[in-house]
Amino acid sequence: MNQWDLIDGVVELPDGRRVRGTGLRSPRRDAPAPDFALYLLGKDPRPEWEYQWVRWRDFRLPDSTEQAVAALREAHARAESERVEIACGGGVGRTGTALAVLAILSGVVPDDAVAWVRAHYRPRAVETRRQRRWVVTALTRGR
Repeated sequence: MNQWDLIDGVVELPDGRRVRGTGLRSPRRDAPAPDFALYLLGKDPRPEWEYQWVRWRDFRLPDSTEQAVAALREAHARAESERVEIACGGGVGRTGTALAVLAILSGVVPDDAVAWVRAHYRPRAVETRRQRRWVVTALTRGR
């Protein structure tokens, strides 16, 4: 299994999978490259490794809930055996929102997912009221 060490930004989900959350404006230069990345940005970043891009502008919701949920399900599945990175610009709002959905996929009750991410990733993760509501409803709306 090719899993992350518990370095800054790496979250161990309740099911044991590890995912690294980060911001592209301040990347960790000493961390290894991911095997797969999910980028939540207004523009496609075109990195050198395998990735998926979800159009998701800062302080907003994803343009397509269906696409975002499918990408998050893929990231969750791949995290079982690969180093998966979830990133937005700052690594807080969109990344925290995505990590909250991954926490739900790992067994956290939807109503507790934001608090779980704030306790295990960053205290200010999931920045807006709309993002908090989206976490609770995304998996039922984005089938």
